[in-house]
Order: sequence, then structure tokens, then C-alpha cells
Amino acid sequence: MPVSSFFGMQTSLRGLLAHQRMLDTTGHNIANASTQGYSRQEATLQASRAVQLTLTNNVNTVGAQLGAGVDVTGFRRIRDQFLDSQYRAQNTNVNEWNAKADALDTAELSLAEPGENGINQQLANFWNAWSDLAGAANDNSAKQSLVQKSNGLADSIQSVRAQMVAAQERAQGQYAAITGPGGEVEKVATELADLNKVISQAMMVGESPNDLLDRRDLLIDKLSGYGQVSVENLDSGSMNISFVDRTNGTAHPIVTDRTATWSGPPIGDWNPGGEMGGLLATGKTPGGMIAGYLNQIDTITSSLVSAVNAAYGGEFFSVGTPAGATVKVADALQANPSSVTAGSGAAGSNDLALKISQLRGSAAIDGEYKVFVAKVGGDLNEAQRMQGNAQILTDSVENRRQSVSGVSMDEEMSNLVRFQRAYQASARAMSTMDEMLDVLINRTGKVGL
Repeated sequence: MPVSSFFGMQTSLRGLLAHQRMLDTTGHNIANASTQGYSRQEATLQASRAVQLTLTNNVNTVGAQLGAGVDVTGFRRIRDQFLDSQYRAQNTNVNEWNAKADALDTAELSLAEPGENGINQQLANFWNAWSDLAGAANDNSAKQSLVQKSNGLADSIQSVRAQMVAAQERAQGQYAAITGPGGEVEKVATELADLNKVISQAMMVGESPNDLLDRRDLLIDKLSGYGQVSVENLDSGSMNISFVDRTNGTAHPIVTDRTATWSGPPIGDWNPGGEMGGLLATGKTPGGMIAGYLNQIDTITSSLVSAVNAAYGGEFFSVGTPAGATVKVADALQANPSSVTAGSGAAGSNDLALKISQLRGSAAIDGEYKVFVAKVGGDLNEAQRMQGNAQILTDSVENRRQSVSGVSMDEEMSNLVRFQRAYQASARAMSTMDEMLDVLINRTGKVGL
């Protein structure tokens, strides 16, 4: 077939348009260099379909193909699904330990140990007050001081327990805010369902909605912080997304194709990992770590009350249920501190006061409390250590993911220069063709020119 004189103009135009699109894509990358979840994009080029020619020389006729330039076939985002999967697994792990460390740090701070306001110091003051009373059995000021120090101990126990209950309730509130009606998971599920709908519609007509795909991946990353997620890609471009119980592998749907299906967490125990798993591990009742601490405080309080009352031969402390929240000095003694009895014999005897003061250092009270403080501190240290390790692994995977998907300003600036030069070259080729056509149209046939 004959070739139009304007064929070269069309070829140059394709080059101009293609490199303009590549410059546009580079500008889009630079503009979103700091956008969370953005994946760098690139225009994909393909040589245009060649023109079939028939060439005749003095010997024979042969066929040939004349290149017709370049076409932009699409715009693809640079993304590695394997690294996405790795990141989400590590993100689940680090958020679980973050939640645990945060809750345990609050519990540990409530102990105020070591310090003047901690139970350990209040216990020491309590034992000292009994020793002082043993040395001055009839001294009403010593009895008054004993009642005050005893109240201080009871108040300290109640305060520590109340602060731990507050930490437990805080964890439960955070869990409800994530999983409950109108919570974070439900909001993300609704947006994901909408994105699935738009993305699948675009893909059905051959489009690649890269920015919407980035938004969907960012939301899945967010979900992976709440718990372990499972993602199933559908042929339509949509997805099924679920939380996975790490104990038995049961899937709990969040989004099914274009429909948000999250109806709240399952009833009963489950192990989703992530922030939800960390909050459950520390705050659930019963079975959570803080619930265990509360039981230990109640046990130590009951041991204290039983031992002191037994040695006193009557009710010095009164206690209800739970013990740590209700312990107090008996009302009769608070109303009349001088009625405290130091001895069981004649006036001036001090055998009861001595007996109680000798409880100092007992394994069931002081010893058990020290074990308890060590356990809380040990649990916190372990959570913080695991949190640090998990953060290092998460950062490592994220750095690898960014090396693939992230925008490198150096690379984009280099691309700007490269595409600009290519655009200028195409423009130069078009100008040359224009000059040739000008000669052909305006000057051919004019003698002497």
C-alpha cells in the first residue's frame, strides 16, 4: 500500500503523546511521594502496529513493514504482593505486642513500685506501727498512728486495684471501639465494599484504577493491624477479606465481594492477633492478664486480712468481695482507735502486737507481693522486648516494600530529564517533517527556487 506523505508526522505525534503521558505519570509520582500507601506508577509502551508495504525493485517484488511509532497501552503500579503479605503478617504481630505493652505499662505504673506510695512501703509502715505499739502498749498515740497506717495500707491496696480495673476497662473499651457497631472494622469494611464495586466495574471495561487499588491495599494494611487478615482475589478484580482465628484457622468475613459482611467479633474466645488480640489477652474477663493480676491482689489481701485478724484474735480488718476493693480497718476501731488491743493479758501486755509485727516478711503477704510485682514487671519487660523485635522486623519488611513500590525522587527526576529529551526529539522530528512538507507543497514546481 502507498504511504502518505503525512505518515511521518503521525509517527512523531505518537511519540509526542507517549512521552507526554510518561511525563504526566512522573509528575503524578512526584506529587504523591509523601502520600501514605501510594505505589509508584509507570506508563507501559508498545510499538504501534507496523504498516505493510510492497516494495518493487528491478528484480522482484518484496513485502516490508514500516514502523508506525509507539502507543501507550496502560499505566501500571509497581507492587509486590509477596512483600504486601509479609508486611501484613508483621504488622499484625507488632500491633499485638504494642497493645499488650501499652496495657501492661498502665498496670505496672499503678503499682508505683518502688516508691513511697506503693503497697510495699505501706506494708513496711504497717508492720512498723505494730512494732511501735508493742513497745508502748498503752500509748493511745501509737494506737492512733497504727490505725492511720492501716488505713493507708488499705487505701493503697484499693487504689492499685482500682487503677488496674481502669486499665482493664480501657482495654475492653478499645476493643469495643474497634469491633463493635460503628467501630473501626465496620467503617473499613464499608469503604472496602464500595472500593470493590468501583474497582471491579473499572476492570471489566479494561481500565486499571491504580489509585483506588492503592487505597484498598492501604485499608487492608490497616485491618492487618487489628488482626490477622486473609485476602482472596476474585477474577472480577474484587476481593474477599476475612479475619483469621490463629488458634483454629476459622475465617470471620469482613468483606465478601462487594458487600460488607462484618457483624462483630464471634461470641466466646478467639485469637485474631493484632491489636484486637493484644487487647483481649490483657483486658478480657475472665482470663486476661490484668484479670490475673486482680486475682493476685485479692489473694494477697485475703492472706493479709486472715493472718492479721487471726493474730489479733478478732476483727482488725474487715473485707468483702472482691477483697482488694473492700479491705478496710474495722469500723469500731476507726471510730475509737484507743480500743485497739496490744495484748491479750493484763494492761500493758503486748503479745498480740508482737505476734502481728512478726508477720513481717511472711511468704504469704510480703513475699507473695514481691513475687506479684516481679511478675507484672517481667510481663511488661517481655512485652516491650517482643514489641521492639516485632517493630524491627516490620520496619525491615516495610523498607523492602518501599524500595519496590515507593517513589524515589532521584529516579523520578532522572526520568523527567529522559522523557523531556525524548519529547524534544519527537518534536524535532515533527518539525523536520513539517519543513519537508512545506517544500513539497509550497515550492515544488517553482523554477529557480
